Amino acid sequence: MNVLILAAGYATRLYPLTLDKAKPMLAVGGKPIIEWVLDNLADVPDLETVYVVTNDKFASDFQAWADRYQERQPNLKFKIINDGSKSDEDKLGAIGDINFVVTRENLTKSDLLIVAGDNLFSESLSAFVACAKKTEATVAVYDVGDAEAIKKYGNIAIDADGIITHFKEKPEKPQSTLAAIALYYYSPEVLSLLTTYLAAGNNSDQPGRFVQWLYTRKPVKTFEITGRWLDIGSKETLEEADKIFAKLAR
Repeated sequence: MNVLILAAGYATRLYPLTLDKAKPMLAVGGKPIIEWVLDNLADVPDLETVYVVTNDKFASDFQAWADRYQERQPNLKFKIINDGSKSDEDKLGAIGDINFVVTRENLTKSDLLIVAGDNLFSESLSAFVACAKKTEATVAVYDVGDAEAIKKYGNIAIDADGIITHFKEKPEKPQSTLAAIALYYYSPEVLSLLTTYLAAGNNSDQPGRFVQWLYTRKPVKTFEITGRWLDIGSKETLEEADKIFAKLAR
């Protein structure tokens, strides 16, 4: 199984913090956000290569970081992929980036774990992977527990087997408090559908849009993440994360 970390955005909402530093490189609890993601994958068996897709502005920063981090995790093999974009105006978008890496690196022969580089999890992701490996496609979900808060996320409903029956981005009338989060497991069969999705002119940015398209064509399983999950989208959530994860780092 390969891993793809999405880190090609420009995080303009966090300016000036992200003018000269990619969002996944911002420190939370004493280490970069991306290291929390990878440390939570450390006990997942049979990882092949960790691909980090980024932009032209930050590619060298990620390469320097990967060289340092690999000294701590010598079993992980890294490859930094520059998608060639130079600004928020010419970015490929998250789904565009996934397809770019899958196509360029010929990744349709293995399963792929995809995670946004600005997502923080307080617990290991090994249980998610163990469950997902039995499926063609699995998306992580998190119960935000609030009917107002869910309106900011991709809202889903599921059946008794945990299969998605409804998916709506930022709904006015949510059907549950379950949010689909940017942690995905796709089999080779599903990865091959990315070109079909994009060729039809669908949204190339928000990764949840592909799930929204996919669940009407194939069963998409869900796995509920426990512990804490934070999506770093603002200075407020960054500060909140720093307080929470500083305690975990002790």
